[in-house]
Amino acid sequence: MNEWPGGWNDGSRDRYGSPRAHGGVPPQARGGHDAGYGRQPGYYEDGYTDYDSGYNTGQVYGGGGGDGYAPYDEPPRRRRVRFKTVVISLVVVLLVWSVGTYFWANSKLKREVDLSIVQDRPETGDGTNYLIVGSDSREGLSAQEKKDLHTGSAAGKRTDSMMILHVGSGAPTLISLPRDSWVEIPPFKGSESGKQFNNTQQTKLNAAYAQDGAPLLVRTVEHNTGLKIDHYAEIGFGGFAKIVDSVGGVEMNIPQDIKDKNSGADFKKGKQTLDGKQALSFVRNRHAGTGDSDLGRTKNQQKFLAALASQTATPSTILNPFRLYPTLGAGLDTLIVDEDMSLWNLGSMFFAMKDVSGGEGKRMNMPISGPAPAGSLQWDKAKVQKLMQQLKNDEKVTVTSDR
Repeated sequence: MNEWPGGWNDGSRDRYGSPRAHGGVPPQARGGHDAGYGRQPGYYEDGYTDYDSGYNTGQVYGGGGGDGYAPYDEPPRRRRVRFKTVVISLVVVLLVWSVGTYFWANSKLKREVDLSIVQDRPETGDGTNYLIVGSDSREGLSAQEKKDLHTGSAAGKRTDSMMILHVGSGAPTLISLPRDSWVEIPPFKGSESGKQFNNTQQTKLNAAYAQDGAPLLVRTVEHNTGLKIDHYAEIGFGGFAKIVDSVGGVEMNIPQDIKDKNSGADFKKGKQTLDGKQALSFVRNRHAGTGDSDLGRTKNQQKFLAALASQTATPSTILNPFRLYPTLGAGLDTLIVDEDMSLWNLGSMFFAMKDVSGGEGKRMNMPISGPAPAGSLQWDKAKVQKLMQQLKNDEKVTVTSDR
């Protein structure tokens, strides 16, 4: 392309064979009706085309480009279309990820407890009641893991902790049921054998689970409280430790030095982050730093589980797939729930425990009146009756526990 007096020449000629000059602006930048270099009406006396492109000859456009080209200014409509496309794409990706996560997590839930076989159930009250159980199951643990976690190698399963969580219209309530509670196990039908056992037993609460697992434990709790259990959730030693490790440990403020060879607990007083192994030893310890054994241990269990829920149910975990999937995988692989438990119910349970940790709910032990036979604990019947009535009616809990 050649320079031409008065402007810029692209090598084309007009109808008279003279080189056609343009006023300093390349045809690509002009656009419009002159893009095809067609002749326009009107001529000078010397035969040159009288061409009016609408631009000033030799003017530089675009504020300092220096090459005569105007910068591309995307039309507003095109910008809006591009923005909508980006937003829709993000929504679709988020939706697909959410749906995929839901079905993945839903498929991992072990719905192994059939509450429909529980006999003589109380009437349904307001709100939702969860029975949360920590068992001493060693399922899935290697010999080295059993040694590292100080679990021993006992066969079968027993309850290591039991709690009722009430979720309703107000603040949630978390109540620990000491495993040494002296209760009445009513007549029952074996969940697997179908055999009917007609004798009523006076014994410790954890004996119910040892005899016939979750169905008899639920029946025994309902029989002694009059409160219907809507959902059941149980986790073993290995799953508990894995969940803690998957969230990077849980921060706890331990009020005093603790050292216990039975559970492996070995802590100095103060704030610290517990990994899975340390956390398990902390919640199992009942010999050092717990004051009154089983009751002191249940308080530590409540504090830790509430802290774990508080740290797990956060945007940094839920919205980060690199933390969400390991956490869900660790928990769901070993979590046993009832057949009607949904992911929504499970989420409600964890967020309610987070509220308890944040001070928006109430946590307490089942009211105790004093010691009972065989080193067990006797419930305060009057307080228990009032407490259960408040839960059943979804009222604010005013009952307190002295221990």
